[in-house]
Amino acid sequence: MTMAALALVTDEPLDVTPLEEFVQDAGATAVVTLSTLVREELDYEGHPEAQRILEECCLIVSRELGARVAAAQRTGVLPVGALSLVVTASAPDRADAFAACSRLAGMIELTVPIWTRQRIDGVASL
Repeated sequence: MTMAALALVTDEPLDVTPLEEFVQDAGATAVVTLSTLVREELDYEGHPEAQRILEECCLIVSRELGARVAAAQRTGVLPVGALSLVVTASAPDRADAFAACSRLAGMIELTVPIWTRQRIDGVASL
């Protein structure tokens, strides 16, 4: 199985399919995907370095766990039900795919500088 990583920060709606296609590999027996949904209208704002840091997270997890990984984070005003984050991983063993997906999601939450603000009556709160 070849290690690989893909990262994307975008203000466009997220599509799970290309991310899952990217991580598929002949040596993989499992693909695990985590999709987070917006429960209330939120405004996601990304730091200019968010893309680079997301890429670093993906590369670290791919190297550490020998998995193919991909992650996409959406920015801007997201309506209820929209995908805000998609993380997917593949590995030769399903436990490794779950571990890579979980590790990457946790690392993104802790290190990628993207902030959320609740919107009240269509206006972002302070």
